[in-house]
Amino acid sequence: MSGIKKILILCTGNSARSQMAEGLLKHITQGIYEVESAGTKPSKVRPEAIKVLAEIGLDISENRSKSVDEFSDQEIDYILTVCDNAKEICPYFPAKTKLIHHSFEDPAEVEGDEEIRLRVFRKIRDEIKNYLANDFVKILKAE
Repeated sequence: MSGIKKILILCTGNSARSQMAEGLLKHITQGIYEVESAGTKPSKVRPEAIKVLAEIGLDISENRSKSVDEFSDQEIDYILTVCDNAKEICPYFPAKTKLIHHSFEDPAEVEGDEEIRLRVFRKIRDEIKNYLANDFVKILKAE
């Protein structure tokens, strides 16, 4: 084991919120933690998520939607669920895994033209960024 603590960010589809959170948290923690994301029902990374992170200089264009099952045999130090559904059906991880929950609105559910969707994705991106940079980092530092 490398000694680097591992954070897994969970959502339902691993298409928007958890993908944005993964990119943002990797940037915020600068390699201090190993950060991954996954979904309970993985789909595909939303182009809007890729675009709104690119707007702030973060590239997640090579990310793929992953199943939480891919991590079932790995030691995870923290699981951050970013939607209520993932929190409710989060698979079992060892007791040493610290579970943290903070739900964000699902931008993928917003209908409308591209500009309307991007506006919502930007709003959720900024909410996730603020939460991770402030509240979540305080939780990590307190450990």
